[in-house]
Amino acid sequence: METIVSLAKRRGFVFPSSEIYGGLGSAWDYGPLGVELSNNVKRAWWRWLVYERDDIEGIDSSIILHRLVWKYSEHEATFHDPLVDCRECKQRFRADHLLAEFTMQLQQEWREENPDKSEPPPDVLFMGKGLQKGLGSFRTPGYIKCPACGKSNWTDPRQFNLMFRTTLGAVADEDDPTALAYLRPETAQGIFINFLNVQQTSRRKIPFGIAQIGKSFRNEVTPGNFILRTREFEQMEMEYFVRPDAEHSKLVDYWVEQYLDWYTNLGLSRDNLHLHEVPLEELAHYSRRTVDIMYRYFPERDEEARQWEELMGIAYRTDFDLKAHSNKPTDAEGKRINPDSTEDLSYFDEAAKERYYPHVVEPAAGVNRSVLAFLMDAYSERTTDKGEKRVVLKLHPELAPIKVAVLPLAKNKPEIVGMAKAIKRSLQPVMRAVYDDTGGIGKLYARQDETGTPFCVTVDHQSLEDEAVTVRDRDTWAQERVKVAALPEYLRARLKGPVPVGLATESSASEETTHAAPVDVQAS
Repeated sequence: METIVSLAKRRGFVFPSSEIYGGLGSAWDYGPLGVELSNNVKRAWWRWLVYERDDIEGIDSSIILHRLVWKYSEHEATFHDPLVDCRECKQRFRADHLLAEFTMQLQQEWREENPDKSEPPPDVLFMGKGLQKGLGSFRTPGYIKCPACGKSNWTDPRQFNLMFRTTLGAVADEDDPTALAYLRPETAQGIFINFLNVQQTSRRKIPFGIAQIGKSFRNEVTPGNFILRTREFEQMEMEYFVRPDAEHSKLVDYWVEQYLDWYTNLGLSRDNLHLHEVPLEELAHYSRRTVDIMYRYFPERDEEARQWEELMGIAYRTDFDLKAHSNKPTDAEGKRINPDSTEDLSYFDEAAKERYYPHVVEPAAGVNRSVLAFLMDAYSERTTDKGEKRVVLKLHPELAPIKVAVLPLAKNKPEIVGMAKAIKRSLQPVMRAVYDDTGGIGKLYARQDETGTPFCVTVDHQSLEDEAVTVRDRDTWAQERVKVAALPEYLRARLKGPVPVGLATESSASEETTHAAPVDVQAS
């Protein structure tokens, strides 16, 4: 993780936010390359779901919704984390995180004491039958120690609401309940309250989905680990609406496989992904089944001990949300009847001639977590023919912030510089291209390798004569000679797959390929 954090700041992917004022805990700003990578992840997801499928519509709902949305979604009542305070050092911690770390410690100790056994017993593996039972551990002296001071003197666990509160209006009174609002903790509710708007205006029939990308906010008490866990984050969520009698478990499995394919097709190794079936006692209040796709953000951690971190989750939310926001759900329990809503969000099925509340399967992915996973999986190191170690960021071409860098081999030659800049301008309308002449060719290549640029185009003295340039591949370091006139088509094709026959005129697999230029401007 430290290696990725260093690379991210050095090359302009991610910066600590408000750094000139000492920074702000777990707040990060995306730099020039980071915003391109993040946008490319979102574009790839949107194209895959909304453009390439026939059953998904898009939406962009407000960050600040009516307070009653969060009342009836039960976020006001249930969206909490358990907190404990150390009475000795006054530090505050999430109780469930301390329990998880304590469980890891127990597992490690058990394995060291039982090297001939492969699996710890359930009481060691899962710390009892759920979080609430484990919370009693904080009242047992010496059981769980404070990470800060090493003592074991805790307050009783208490619940802390994760939603950011705000007030509406120029003279809003913080104590006035009508002025109270929240920054949304998830994008999903904006989809549910617009279900009928989207269904009716797009003339959709069940089954269909609604997708959304947007910022969410959770007042995490103990965020951390770079962009993995932050208070402000971006989500890519989709709610897929189906009949109540649909095979919901199979639908969950279907979307799990769809997302595994999406992530691996864009560069994640299947070995770094792990499926976790969330136990019934740990499910969210709205879920009947949830499968988390876990990623190996910390290679030293054990997947079997549930130490990997969540990349995304696929949840079967039943009809909970549509009923919760409906005025008079026909078959809901009395406590679920919503007197404040003006709509009934049920759906009339013309084919079946019946009205029902659609059930929902929700794949919810984090943009920030996806960006971090793609960076970690793309990171590699390679040694040059001269024995120099280089970082090569093997990002999928679709995600790479810069697609091509145009490099003049001699920046003191106006003809070469002019030709290189003209080539860069010609490529700009069709792909993200940059021009760089701030170093020798070897350093320029190394810089582009480290930022994940798939191709470098080098303009040399011979280019002035034969109207051809050298194209260098980031992953193989192979070089090919390509006519300038064919360059846009060649690069577009290479960014999608193998080079079409006939577009390249010469090729070489050596990093030390000699360009037609004087010795003083050769690779350094």
